Formats: sequence, structure tokens, C-alpha cells
Amino acid sequence: MQLLRTPDERFTGLPGYDFAPHYVELDGGVRVHYIDEGPRDGQPVLMLHGEPSWAYLYRKMVPVLTAAGLRAVAPDLVGFGRSDKPARQDDYSYQAHVDWMATFLGRIDLSGVTLVCQDWGGLIGLRVAAEHPERFERIVAANTFLPTGDTPPGEAFLRWQEFSQKAPSLPIGNIVNGGCTSDLPPEVIAAYDAPFPDDSYKAGARVFPLLVPTRPDDPASDANRRAWEVWKTWEKPFLCAFSDGDPITRGADRRFQQLVPGTQGQPHTTITGGGHFLQEDRGEELARVVVDFIAKN
Repeated sequence: MQLLRTPDERFTGLPGYDFAPHYVELDGGVRVHYIDEGPRDGQPVLMLHGEPSWAYLYRKMVPVLTAAGLRAVAPDLVGFGRSDKPARQDDYSYQAHVDWMATFLGRIDLSGVTLVCQDWGGLIGLRVAAEHPERFERIVAANTFLPTGDTPPGEAFLRWQEFSQKAPSLPIGNIVNGGCTSDLPPEVIAAYDAPFPDDSYKAGARVFPLLVPTRPDDPASDANRRAWEVWKTWEKPFLCAFSDGDPITRGADRRFQQLVPGTQGQPHTTITGGGHFLQEDRGEELARVVVDFIAKN
């Protein structure tokens, strides 16, 4: 497998991002980068980003979490951020992403984890948590879902899927900007572009929309169905913190609340004024929701 590694200088001087890099090497020589801030003996908060962002998305949340004495851990998914990027789309699969993140958790030996997951961070993180429940104490689902392909995808997702395959070049920073209610400044848009010096680095970003199960016989459907059987018996605290301005995941919070026992009695919240990337629009607010949730559970 050919791996691409974004030059370090691409990450110099990014606005609001002065976190020291940390790395762990997985099988096959795949290097994963992660943010690791706050006290090492603090309760760990694992924040998983989605498509096509990277751990930069959580920069506004990290200071709020660490100020509360929590350990903030935010890896870059393989193919994104400062993590290695397999050069071929065929090197990526839903299962591979689940395996990479499960191995990552084992290598840094995180336990007692509060998972904060958005977009593909949930598709991956909710699978990992269902398959390794002993490592997780709480879940915060924000603008995410766990599809099995048994119900048709929404029109907004289908439009995004089509764009991702037909666009001559994926304008990563502009895509993130388009998923926000706020208008990102040029230097922040550039920060989202930083991991991708040219299109050869974007195989993971390009293929991700095709990996979402959209039909019952998708390669990932059975594994996600098995994960749902776990979630239907999950009694640990599970909080939904969705924004009010995301057309892609709208309504998925209701499904979690209907099916996951751990959602009962929790202070589920709708974060107003946030788009799909609510960490950009309302990052500090989402972080305070997480802090309060941990303090009460």
C-alpha cells in the first residue's frame, strides 16, 4: 500500500491550532496523528471528526475540555489531517476505518472514554464502541447516524455523494465552509485545505461518500446491523447534541432516543445556529454540553 504523508510545514501557523503533534504507528506502517491535551489522568474525551475535515475541527473545544480537567484526544482519521493517506481509493473501506480506529485506541490504551462523534466520526466511532464497549463510558452523538442501508438515504446526502464523485477537484476547505452556518475566514478555509497539497492526497476524502451504506446488501450493512443490536441494549449514558441546521443528519437523534436505553433521562439538546459542522459554528457550546454531561454521569 502506497502511503502519502503531508509535509509538516503545511501545518505551521494555522489559526487557533497550536497543539503538539502525537503519533502512533499501526499495522502496515500507517501513522496516525492525534491531539492529546490536558491531564493524562483526566477522564478521556475521544473526539472523532468526519468527512472531509480533520482534528482541526475540534480546536475550539479542546481548551474548554482541558480547563474542566478532562483529557482531550482527537485523532485524524487515516487519509486526513496529519495522518498517513493511502494513495488508492481501493485501500479504503468502512471496515478498514473501524479497524484503524480500534487499533489506535488499543495502542494508546484509552479506557473510560467519553466518545464525541460527528458525521463519519459516528459511523466509525459507534461501530468501535459497539465492538469494544469495555473502553467506553459515555457517548455524545452530534450530527451523525449509523446507517444499514435498509432505508433510502436523504436527498441532501445523495446530492453530496454525486458531487463528491463528479467534481473535477474536491475543494476541501470550501466544502467545510458550505456545511457551516458561519462564513469561515480565508485562513480557516486554508487550514482545512492544509492536509492536501494536491489531489493525489484526497483519495480518502473522495471515496468516503461511497462507503456509506445506502442499500441493504452493502458490504458494511451486516456489521452495522450487529452494532445496532448492541446499541439496543446499551444502558451507559448516551446523549444527543445535534444542531438545528443540518439537512444531512436531521432526525437521526430521534432514532437514537427511541432505540438506545442509555438515552433515557438524559438532557438531549438542540444546539441552535449550528450547521453540519457544529464544532465550527458552536464549538465552545458543544464542549460545555460535554463537560456538563460528564459531570452529571
